[in-house]
Amino acid sequence: MTQLAGTLYILSAPSGAGKTSLVKALLQQDADVVVSVSHTTRDMRPGEQDGVDYNFVTMDAFNALIEQGQFLEYAEVFGNKYGTSQQWVRDQLEAGRDVILEIDWQGAEQVRRLMPEAVTVFILPPSRAALRERLNARGQDSEEIIDGRMAEAISEMSHYPEYDYLLINDDFAQALDELASLFKARRLRQGAQQQKQAALLTDLLSEV
Repeated sequence: MTQLAGTLYILSAPSGAGKTSLVKALLQQDADVVVSVSHTTRDMRPGEQDGVDYNFVTMDAFNALIEQGQFLEYAEVFGNKYGTSQQWVRDQLEAGRDVILEIDWQGAEQVRRLMPEAVTVFILPPSRAALRERLNARGQDSEEIIDGRMAEAISEMSHYPEYDYLLINDDFAQALDELASLFKARRLRQGAQQQKQAALLTDLLSEV
């Protein structure tokens, strides 16, 4: 298989760990990183844009894409389906961009089967107390709902050993610096540099 110019990253985290905020901040400082825009069958919400927030499609259209093998991964959540376009991701990687998929461990499992070269990162909160505090800060949810979300988060976090990298989001600036460093370091791999710096390497090694 031809080596792709960009790298596919899978970022997973329990709700409340700060993954979305970290990704948003990374995008603002690194122009070579893009986030996959998922297809979904759910209705568009006020303020959302088709092709920006999601690619909104009908259930029939989504199912047809499944039949055609167009998704890297897909899942059904509360009666709506969500999926990642395999072709879009490959197009971005071939253009030299790094692509982030924000998906859970089950989606990560699906993607790894098709693209085992994907780099996987799991983001954890610094403590259970901090995670509960962040979930509480989101609104007026009852303790019962928060308890349910904590249970889901603990289940999700139990899958961290399946990932290549583990990032603790305690101090946000430090976590962002660590995430950005990972992207930068991966670009300096010999294979990636050989592709990017082909002309320079040829010149340096040519007979005088």
